[in-house]
Amino acid sequence: MLLECIERETGPDPAWSIVWLHGLGADGSDFVPIVPELLRRDWPALRFVFPHAPLRPVTINNRVPMRAWYDIVDTDLANRADEAGVAESTAQVEALIAREVERGVPRSRVVLAGFSQGGAVTLAAGLRSAEPLAGLVALSTYMPSAHKAREALVAGAGKPPVFMGHGSQDPVVPFQAGQQSAALLRELGFEVEWHGYPMPHSVCAEEIRDLGDWLSQRFAAG
Repeated sequence: MLLECIERETGPDPAWSIVWLHGLGADGSDFVPIVPELLRRDWPALRFVFPHAPLRPVTINNRVPMRAWYDIVDTDLANRADEAGVAESTAQVEALIAREVERGVPRSRVVLAGFSQGGAVTLAAGLRSAEPLAGLVALSTYMPSAHKAREALVAGAGKPPVFMGHGSQDPVVPFQAGQQSAALLRELGFEVEWHGYPMPHSVCAEEIRDLGDWLSQRFAAG
């Protein structure tokens, strides 16, 4: 069963899709307001898909149920992500991407984006994708189970370009964790555009501008 989603189309017959995953405790509506801030006049028609993560108890929050892509079992980044939950969420995201293909948008024109926990699932999905996407956007996040990333990488998989942005004052996901994840992706053969910003665990105008520049390159190449 597909996840419930909020959708926004910027024109008829969208030629590209952007599937955007929210962070822990938020929902699909969290990044809907970013659409008008991000859009540029010369872009093709886009379909933005903002899924709602399932409700699940989160261990570090006293097992209170909230929207989460996976359980957080430890504050330590190496053990923070519940691997089964990450695998379940990547499968759910793949189902959404398959629906975009059914609707006429090829995988090569689907961008997968995510913030914080959603960004972690984005990176995990990128490793496990045999057919490459147009790109991965990972904001204020980290690579889950980084010590297993090399074995998770699908043999012979295409490696889409990656945009990563992170706040230097982030108290939730340390800035260094983002840098280390970017370095790991480069070691695995991904082309990563990295940006740091003087902000906490959030998104800023400069980041939206830089992401818009990066997306413009993807649209021009595709």
